Amino acid sequence: MGTLSWLEAIVIGGLQGVAELFPVSSLGHSVLIPAVVGGSWAQDLDVTSPESPYLAFVVGLHVATAIGLIVYFWRDWVRIVRGLVTSIVRREVVEPEQRLGWLLVLATIPVGIAGLVLEHVFRVYLSRPEPTAAFLVLNGALLLVAERLRRRSELRESEPATVPLSPVRVSAGPGAAAHRAATVPTAEELADRRLAQLPVGRAMLIGAAQIAALAPGISRSGSAMVAGLGKGLSHTDAARFSFLLATPVILAAGVLKVGDLAGPLGDGIRPQILVGSILSGVGAYVSVRFLTRYFETRSLRPFGIYCIVAGLACLAWFQLR
Repeated sequence: MGTLSWLEAIVIGGLQGVAELFPVSSLGHSVLIPAVVGGSWAQDLDVTSPESPYLAFVVGLHVATAIGLIVYFWRDWVRIVRGLVTSIVRREVVEPEQRLGWLLVLATIPVGIAGLVLEHVFRVYLSRPEPTAAFLVLNGALLLVAERLRRRSELRESEPATVPLSPVRVSAGPGAAAHRAATVPTAEELADRRLAQLPVGRAMLIGAAQIAALAPGISRSGSAMVAGLGKGLSHTDAARFSFLLATPVILAAGVLKVGDLAGPLGDGIRPQILVGSILSGVGAYVSVRFLTRYFETRSLRPFGIYCIVAGLACLAWFQLR
């Protein structure tokens, strides 16, 4: 029977929901915090051990995080899924929702294959405290470099690409105001139209950047955002695309191993898994709500500085203790 304290479940559960979407690596923090605390935490929360109940716990957290993302983006996913269905039925890729849906499918394939093939290798050989801290420093450096390169193209970014809007018919009759409200696209729809204009190769490259996050300490959302910024997306669009990309990847990572929850690894800790998962789902919802607004006016720079400082501090701690 596995062991997992309530305090461990609460701390790591809340951390997963927040850190998965912040560009600071949730897996990296899930490795480093138990190592820094030491004692029973280091033993109970050992992700490298195949018999650790921590693996079943992480499965529950991933599913809950994906659910939190789906709840926040449910209107977007309804449009995207509808677009995919109509695209298949009509055998066409004409509407922005149809093209965005296929871009997300294609961009998810590289990280999906890499996860199936390399996840065990990365978890067993790299999910140790020292390499994780080093990867966290590297993650921070990449975020800062991306922002530096992005500043060089600010002049070009200050002239946003125009997005063709649906024509608004002006009529003097009753219901004209309602008609205009129904035909003017929302900010989210405009963002999806911009993302739908991405070339296929560029979208797949952004999606493939998530492969780096198999290394604990490298952020999934951060790597996708860095790639997106490098391909000319604004902070807002890069963040949105990374969050949409993360949803099927995180959900699949949890669902593929959901059997661990029902198996021996879940024995004795299912109440803790439930509590941690609830916190993770709520944390994911709150985080994505905050970050979508944050990136409208702010950058990755604070997160880059944090990752470098935290990573170096952990390396120093491991050397001195």
